[in-house]
Amino acid sequence: MKQIDIMKKIGLFWGSETGNTEHAAGIIADTIGNDFVDSYNIRDVSPDTLAGYDALIIGSSTWGAGELQDDWYNFYGKLDSFDLGGKTVAFFGLGDQLSYGDYYLDAMGILYEKFIERGAKVTGSWPVDGYEYSSSKAVVHGSFVGLALDADNQDHLTHSRVQAWVEQIKPVLF
Repeated sequence: MKQIDIMKKIGLFWGSETGNTEHAAGIIADTIGNDFVDSYNIRDVSPDTLAGYDALIIGSSTWGAGELQDDWYNFYGKLDSFDLGGKTVAFFGLGDQLSYGDYYLDAMGILYEKFIERGAKVTGSWPVDGYEYSSSKAVVHGSFVGLALDADNQDHLTHSRVQAWVEQIKPVLF
């Protein structure tokens, strides 16, 4: 991998119930290069931790009828008093598109809306082609607002999707 001249500090923040989002966060960190990104479980940080980074990568799975993962649910309200102006944010989400196609990646869409509301500049949209779902709060202007992953039905595509997405966001994050 080519050496990167870092201009921004990057923080990767994720919440995980079953380990799938944590695993995806690890793949993303490895692909970017662990020397260039700090990775955190969102349950272990405060909004002040996010403030220490110029660029953020935010990851969550969707639960139940389109709900936030528990750790993000507990953190979500803390974002109301947090200014994200000037921060570049990229999202990734995990969900089961076949069993929960009516809510596929809704948590990513919910977080996207909150981060936009708080002033963040978002990068890293992802095409909807190759997915089977009926509805998603994470689709804006015909694309997912971030990297869409399905560890239950398309795990074999995770590495290649992460690689392509990281190549897409690198110029903006670095």
